[in-house]
Amino acid sequence: MKKSMFILIVFFCFVSAQALGMEVYKNENLALKSGFWGQVWYQTISDGRDTNGDGRQDSGIYDTLIRRAYFYARADIFRKIVVFAHLAGDRIGQDYMKRRPSLGLGANLVLRDGWIALDPWGGIFKIQVGRMYVPLTRNYGTTSTKTLLNLDLNWSQGGLRGGIFYPSKVGRDDGICLWGNILEKRLQYRLMVGRGIYDDDVNPDDHPRFAGRLSWAFMEPETGWFNQGTYLGKKHILTIGIGADFQGDLHIISPQRKQDYSAYTFDIHWDRPLNTGLGAVTVEAAFVHVNNEPNRLAFTHLTKASDVSIYSLKGGYLLPWEPHLGKIQPNFHYERIDPEDGGATNIFGGGINYFLKGHANKLSFDLTSVDQTDATPGAVQDHLLFTMQLALGF
Repeated sequence: MKKSMFILIVFFCFVSAQALGMEVYKNENLALKSGFWGQVWYQTISDGRDTNGDGRQDSGIYDTLIRRAYFYARADIFRKIVVFAHLAGDRIGQDYMKRRPSLGLGANLVLRDGWIALDPWGGIFKIQVGRMYVPLTRNYGTTSTKTLLNLDLNWSQGGLRGGIFYPSKVGRDDGICLWGNILEKRLQYRLMVGRGIYDDDVNPDDHPRFAGRLSWAFMEPETGWFNQGTYLGKKHILTIGIGADFQGDLHIISPQRKQDYSAYTFDIHWDRPLNTGLGAVTVEAAFVHVNNEPNRLAFTHLTKASDVSIYSLKGGYLLPWEPHLGKIQPNFHYERIDPEDGGATNIFGGGINYFLKGHANKLSFDLTSVDQTDATPGAVQDHLLFTMQLALGF
């Protein structure tokens, strides 16, 4: 595995690196685009090993892994139909994790995103069917993991060594989504009916999931399915968003007890290029509340069927000067996971992005502290993570 990752890194250091895809074919009725993008990690963790997948920690570890590997393709047909697919794998080679090959976690490449979108009215009303992001949060709900502000996602949405608080297939769900941009493209709406939890033991009556999101752009609109975590001084963005998620009558902890899972969120994203020669600033804040949490989150006191509030704040400053090869962006992040029936977990840290050529090709460093207000010996305890990431794509 280590040899394969080394060969992969060397190969992509010498290919022509273009940001997020290359055009394969184009005429007036058809456009094809494809490419590869991936992230390789080296990570050290003090007192952070999860050997059994149950949140228990042992001695520190040193880990090298392919955090993400994405082969992707897109076809635009008659400017009315979009066919999109990601063949992807996550955490390939990560030590001490519960591998789920059918989802591409720890092994295998599988269909991560895949949909057909019909757009007969020029972006006002689109019908999208397939596997896609759950339209709830901005972080891992609209933001592409290829364009994150920090090295990784929020802890409560699968970042670093965390987990995802909502029902998902690695942040996605299978279903149908109606979405579009109205009111001079300032208001974006997304409404989804999906499968959510479809396990026969947890959802024996096959209740569907309902999720939705609204966002309003005060400055430049964000009209695509994927947004950016930071626009690198190229756009002035001030967007607020709200979202909700619901799946009823679930047997989360017991076949004899039905519970409704629900979540709602508020978030704001500000991205502003400063005056000439002063760089650019990015700030994002969010609040999420969950009733009857369906998942246990690693290295926290959050358990199934609990209620929890999650707060997050992140920011970055793109330096105005450029070294020989690219741009530098120091950044920070903070997240508090606060269950109603357990101690809170504070995750905070900072790092640096060195953009070799935009988002597709960058070197990142991050130091994160996971701090428990109520540490439990032999279970969840404080620990420190250092991660170095190389992202390469064409």
